[in-house]
Amino acid sequence: MKKDSHLMRSLMFVPAHNERLMDSASRSSADVLLLDLEDSVQPLSNKQIARDQIIKFVQNGKFHDKILYPRVNDRESGELLKDVYQLTIDGVTGFTYPKAVQGEDIYFFGKLLETIESEKGYPIGTFKIIPLIETTGAVMNIQEICKSCSRVIAVAFGCEDYITDLQGQHDEGGSSIYSARAIIAMGARATGVIPIDTVHIKVHDLDDLERNLQIAKKLGYEGMLVLNPKEIPLVHKYFSPTKEEVDWAKEMLRLSREAMSEGKGVAVKNGKFIGPPMVKMAQNILKKNQLIHQREIMYE
Repeated sequence: MKKDSHLMRSLMFVPAHNERLMDSASRSSADVLLLDLEDSVQPLSNKQIARDQIIKFVQNGKFHDKILYPRVNDRESGELLKDVYQLTIDGVTGFTYPKAVQGEDIYFFGKLLETIESEKGYPIGTFKIIPLIETTGAVMNIQEICKSCSRVIAVAFGCEDYITDLQGQHDEGGSSIYSARAIIAMGARATGVIPIDTVHIKVHDLDDLERNLQIAKKLGYEGMLVLNPKEIPLVHKYFSPTKEEVDWAKEMLRLSREAMSEGKGVAVKNGKFIGPPMVKMAQNILKKNQLIHQREIMYE
């Protein structure tokens, strides 16, 4: 699976032990479902209920059109092997790995998946990984984490654990997490991995969500972690190309073809500068627009 082969505008957390929320998620328009086995699943006895519920929903076809990345428990929990062994099944694309601090954590997890794939008869590399970047150490090691395993398709920022580890404070303008957001986005893009922005904790304040989406898009994020379905329409709006952007991209490629036919790799046509960076940006816009169009057809 290529890193840009499916949409990752919205990745919604769903407590996997809660049947009502799982059923609601099966009807949501989220691009990716992060079926949670970790923080939101308490007490410990609910962990197995959550695993069983994921298997049931997958096997009865309720998630047949969904991209699933269950969030497993961390390496020290005693639950990780049970999570992964039971949920390496058809219908699950990969796993969200919490509390990654360094590349070794993801390398270890990738080898665990390799062992299970081999035992179950899956091709090696079938199951992908989305590491959660939740500590100061993880932010500083972002490129190492992204390059540690070829299974890493995206990385996602977890601001709450990060702020706790930093011993910082949230502020209205988001200045306390701005540097981390920028570093994660740059580190991910530098290694060809998709950056996913942190959850918006004020789930009922859509004006503040929009302000954060504007920042995330400017920083280069591809999507956002979502806690509530009501956030999805706005998230999709900001992480989908506008009509103006699509028109610009088509025009840019048309002008580029004209410039190339005239033997010019870089040119100014109709008052517009045409060069490789603009062409690449145009191609990316049209590729994402095509994925969105394909998804819309699927839901018609």
